[in-house]
Amino acid sequence: MRLFFEREAPKSNLRTPRPSVLPDRADLSVSARYKGSRIGGDYYDFLPISDTRMVFLLSDVAGKRDQALHIAAAVQDTMHERAPELLSDPDANVSDGITALVLDLNRIVMQVAGGVRPAPTFVACLDEQFGLIHYVSAGHPPAFIKGNGEVTQLDPTGLPLGLFSHATHDAQVSVAQPGSSIVLVSKGLIEVSAGRHEFGVDRVRQTLQEQTFTSAQDICHDLLDRAVKYSEQPSRFGPQFSIAGFRSSHEPNDLTVVCLMRTAKVAAAA
Repeated sequence: MRLFFEREAPKSNLRTPRPSVLPDRADLSVSARYKGSRIGGDYYDFLPISDTRMVFLLSDVAGKRDQALHIAAAVQDTMHERAPELLSDPDANVSDGITALVLDLNRIVMQVAGGVRPAPTFVACLDEQFGLIHYVSAGHPPAFIKGNGEVTQLDPTGLPLGLFSHATHDAQVSVAQPGSSIVLVSKGLIEVSAGRHEFGVDRVRQTLQEQTFTSAQDICHDLLDRAVKYSEQPSRFGPQFSIAGFRSSHEPNDLTVVCLMRTAKVAAAA
């Protein structure tokens, strides 16, 4: 059954995003881990703006996979073009830049989709010089900052992208001091289930609170492995089986974890 926002497009015209490149920095451990499915359009990316600024994004475009990734490719082009224009100036207001960037991303989602296309998205700029993260969480699952023995939850700040052409999302600011980790998880990972119970936001938060990690890679591997093992548990009605020719009542979605871990102190400006 086709959803109301899905439109047929010639497959010959459909694109996919360029592979995301993990930044190689001595003071920042960056990682992403992904488990794909036949549906969903999870897309993550990283874009260094300067020696101390890093823009990153995690988006889940709704709809059939090939169409969702086509939209994600346009989002990637817009982000790589506009983010340096808005944020490369050392005196640029980072929060204003992220707010403007998200406005552009929202418009490109609707333009390429030809109308409404829900796309929960987390967009942020890590400013290591001042130890801050400027972010917009447009209908996206909560992000987390783990540091100083505490886990801070960054809740959604507005509706998903792709719903209203002139929607605005004001950037929020949180602290990301040296030694802290910024963790993003996709909607698919939160909603992966064993029987009727989802993996959930609380399990992500509890894992980050209780476990000790030495790198961004450790966090991504641990969270994704826990979610996959949780989904493989038998329900109270017994093991779950996949029968050829029959669709499951709950199609699996993409599972994605993204992490940026600050590993060295950066001198703050006077």
